[in-house]
Amino acid sequence: MSKSDLPFGSEFSPSQISLPRVLDLAHEHGGNWKHFEKAIKVEYFQSHKTSDYNRAKLANNTKLGMQAYGIIDNNATLTDFGNELYAIRKEQPTLYDRLAKHILLNLHGSTLIQCIQDIQAEGTPVTLNVLREWLEQRGVIFPRGGKHPSIMRLWLEKAGVFIDGWRIDEAKLAKLRGLTSEEFDSLAKLPAAQRFFLRALLNLGAEGSFPSNEVERLATATYGQKYNEKGLAQDVLYPLEKAGYISLQKKTRAKPPIVTATAKLIADVYEPLLGQLEKQTTEELRPLLRKPLKEILDELKSPNIHTKGLALEALAFKLMRIIDLDYVKTRLRGSATGGAEVDVIFQASRLVFSRWQVQCKNTERISLDDVAKEVGLTYLLGGKAIVVVSTGDVDPYARNHARKLTRGLGLLPIALIDGKDLSEISINPGSFAGILARQSPHIMAQARSSW
Repeated sequence: MSKSDLPFGSEFSPSQISLPRVLDLAHEHGGNWKHFEKAIKVEYFQSHKTSDYNRAKLANNTKLGMQAYGIIDNNATLTDFGNELYAIRKEQPTLYDRLAKHILLNLHGSTLIQCIQDIQAEGTPVTLNVLREWLEQRGVIFPRGGKHPSIMRLWLEKAGVFIDGWRIDEAKLAKLRGLTSEEFDSLAKLPAAQRFFLRALLNLGAEGSFPSNEVERLATATYGQKYNEKGLAQDVLYPLEKAGYISLQKKTRAKPPIVTATAKLIADVYEPLLGQLEKQTTEELRPLLRKPLKEILDELKSPNIHTKGLALEALAFKLMRIIDLDYVKTRLRGSATGGAEVDVIFQASRLVFSRWQVQCKNTERISLDDVAKEVGLTYLLGGKAIVVVSTGDVDPYARNHARKLTRGLGLLPIALIDGKDLSEISINPGSFAGILARQSPHIMAQARSSW
């Protein structure tokens, strides 16, 4: 079987088998994969007009599909997730909702959804060939001729995520995913003010401790959540501390408490979130994604061109994570420019400006030509907002041109981040949202959503 980042699903499809029934068979025959496959063959493929060898092969494919979806192990024994499904096998549609959530959170289902949304926004019909190309741009592959996305779509359709082919029910999708594709039930049950506070805290970096008012400001800027400053401790901080998600270091009355993410919050939310992101990036970039922003900035001073190029790409990830943007693809890696620049596309589901073009430059200056090039590329890439980052400074002509485009007619929000801004952000990551808003007042505008 060819390597695939999407789960193999041939003969494990709701059009071919009954999920409650195969769960029953796995519970009955778990630990003996031969007996399990034989039971599957008798149940579903015995009447097929083909050889007994081929019937056995079809049954084997069903077993392999259940393995790929994490329901059984190599010996056909139900996994923890499989046992969870078995326990609710008679509770439809709860059963299909739980499988769909697993697909969205753990099997690149959210990446598949994102690709489909982008393809449809471009006006291109969704086909397996188009999906393969768009998924590959995100570092997700499946074999040529494989029906992996189609099988995933069928299971998601059982949960109501897809209707009428590839059309997405956004309300159902939001209900299953929670705030993001990495959000878990325990957080989804929290009041919105507490959920967004935790998300903002993790966006700043799980390894740091931050004044509560900085986290509050970032939650407001990123998610549009309004807080009662005087009631923050009572409404948000103390309940989250009691729930075990944060620890508080209380200062004097004149200073806000310092907030730190606990091991529980990191394990429940941050690690799955980071793990999902790491699956979409190159292996050598992954260690950098776990480094604090200050260490990444230090890597940009390395004499090694390759190291500088990787650090530049990691810088783009770190900055965009602060405002909770999702990675789409890298157009130009630092290695292609001797570590001098990298171009990355990000996307936001909750902001007015959904597709962001981000260029990071390890050069002395952002020039007018740099800004003009990015503006020109918006027509090709569908960009709705531009962020150009430099470890140096910004040419006054470039700054003026960006200001005209952003504030004159308000056609295209552009933010230019220089070395001084990066120094401020490395000390106070939450300041990034404020820097963006100062340069382009509309860039962080909230879209209407079901949140």
